[in-house]
Amino acid sequence: MSDLICYPTIDTFDQEVIHSPIPVVVDFYADWCGPCQSLAPVLEKLAKDYEGKLKFCKVNVDNAQQLAIAHRVMSIPTLLLYKGGNEIDRIIGAYPQEVMEQKLAVLL
Repeated sequence: MSDLICYPTIDTFDQEVIHSPIPVVVDFYADWCGPCQSLAPVLEKLAKDYEGKLKFCKVNVDNAQQLAIAHRVMSIPTLLLYKGGNEIDRIIGAYPQEVMEQKLAVLL
């Protein structure tokens, strides 16, 4: 686990994500999910590459079902992209780093 990635709970989600001064990428995942596992190192690398520009958070849907339901996460991995406290896009599925960078450009 990287210290560049936060792990918000139902109690800290608003503080970590909605009230973040910089745009946030929230990865809804599960430990048993193969595509989630393949996406994890990509997100670790992106968290380093965009340090200070984007914040990366991960929510384990098995441990935080309320958050998954509240944010209408139907499949995993699902990444929610937040800017100014609002969800502006979502990415469903795992993609290579180059594709992820293109999709994250809306936050920069």
